[in-house]
Amino acid sequence: MTTTTAAPAAPVLTRRAEAETCTDPSATMTLLADSAPADGGFTAYRSTFAAGAPGAPAHFHTRAWELFFVIGGSLRVLVGEEVTVLGAGDFLAVPPHTPHAFAAAPGAEADVLCVFTPGTDRFDYLRLLGSVMRGESDPSAIAASAERFDNHYVDSPAWRAALEACA
Repeated sequence: MTTTTAAPAAPVLTRRAEAETCTDPSATMTLLADSAPADGGFTAYRSTFAAGAPGAPAHFHTRAWELFFVIGGSLRVLVGEEVTVLGAGDFLAVPPHTPHAFAAAPGAEADVLCVFTPGTDRFDYLRLLGSVMRGESDPSAIAASAERFDNHYVDSPAWRAALEACA
C-alpha cells in the first residue's frame, strides 16, 4: 500500500509596502493574501470605508465563511435579517448560505479586516468591483461573475429599511 503526503502549504507574508490597493470613490481595499484553493485557501484584505460609504449589498456565499474584524470606526452589518453595528475590536464570522451586508455606520468611517475561508481568487472580484464603482466597467459584470466568485446577491427588506432610515 502506497500513501502520499501532500506537501505542507507555504507561509504567506505580505509586506505593507508590497500590498496592492484598490480604490473606489468610497473605500480603499488593501489586498493582503489570496492563497491557492488547493491549499484550503483563504483571502484576506483590509477595507477602509469613508463615512457614508455604501459597502456591500445583501449577498451570501455558498462555500466560504466571511470573517470581519473591526480595526477602527463602526461597521453596520446585516446578518440574516438582523442589522447591528460593530465597533472597534468586534469580530463577526458569517457562515455560508447566510445573507449578509455591510457598510460604514451612519456618520462613521470603518476600518475592517476581511477574511474568506476557503478562499477563491477574490482579488479579481475586488478589482472588478472597484472598476464598476469608478464607472470603468459595466455593472452587469458583477452579476455575471456570481458563480466564479461565490458572491450571490439577494433582496433584504431589513437591509433596505436600515439604509432608507439613514437617507
